Amino acid sequence: MDVIRKSDAARRSANLADYDRFCAGFHWEDAERLLDRLPGGMLNIAFEAVDRHVVHGRGDKIAIRWISKDGSRRDISYAELQRETNRFANVLASLGIGKGDRVYSLLGRVPELYVAALGTLKCGAVFCPMFSAFGPEPVKARMEIGGARALVTSHSLYRKKVAPWRKELAGLGAVLLIDAGAGTEADTHDLPGLMAKASTEFTIAATDPEDMALLHFTSGTTGRPKGAVHVHRAVVAHHLTGQLALDLHPDDVFWCTADPGWVTGTSYGIISPLTNGVTMIVDEAEFDAGRWYGILEREKVNVWYTAPTAIRMLMKAGPELAKEHDLSRLRFMASVGEPLNP
Repeated sequence: MDVIRKSDAARRSANLADYDRFCAGFHWEDAERLLDRLPGGMLNIAFEAVDRHVVHGRGDKIAIRWISKDGSRRDISYAELQRETNRFANVLASLGIGKGDRVYSLLGRVPELYVAALGTLKCGAVFCPMFSAFGPEPVKARMEIGGARALVTSHSLYRKKVAPWRKELAGLGAVLLIDAGAGTEADTHDLPGLMAKASTEFTIAATDPEDMALLHFTSGTTGRPKGAVHVHRAVVAHHLTGQLALDLHPDDVFWCTADPGWVTGTSYGIISPLTNGVTMIVDEAEFDAGRWYGILEREKVNVWYTAPTAIRMLMKAGPELAKEHDLSRLRFMASVGEPLNP
């Protein structure tokens, strides 16, 4: 078996060049100083992920490059992301959604998901992402357990997975459909229409570092799903581990293939790359070996974070397919969830 070794240049450029030395001198206070914070020592994940880059003159940089199923691309700058997340926060406020309220998403990897996540955090509400492939019962269970006040979803997902039991969830006051023009459902809101009328200015909620920010759920394979809370201070770890574990540099193009319905896809597919100011790739489509190699090559991905299952499927596709593509820009690969065989 050939062993692939890092070049001396790659080792020298790494954020974590000397693990033992770094650990010996590490203090969490130093990690907190890497972030800007809001006045009064308040801390909001969305401000650190979006607005502070605009404040520091980096608004024109691409934050998200979204690739649709048909291969078309949409670039969203940090400044545009600021405006769109402000609009979403204003929409929530107009519906009476505020600090501590649970806002759920049931969406595929579309731009509206990322806007909803960050806009929810801006208004001080709690974001609760769900995997769009869940059936009606897993969706219902998570929304019951967390006390859902609002849901962002598509017309088709709402009709298939929520509408049949919605009246059983009395606290669900607002359902926002990202494609309401595709059909009319009773007691739902047209999100594009509301966004078009919403202001692009918003004063971010002064959230305490210990205020609840994210609510994730276990898989539910051992009984009812259990909620796991991330507070706003979690952004300190999100940001620092992006630098140390994923070796993110500000000029990197980063691709995390995990869906935000799972914790990896939120922590390292939204928050960490954006707080570190990189350009992140979001692919709407499901796994396809040729498509994935093409994205790595065409987008000049530097850091790639993917699942063991995906790596095994790429291995199964064979080395010849990989050799058809120039992957020389890929500096760092990471995986999570289970051990990888050599």
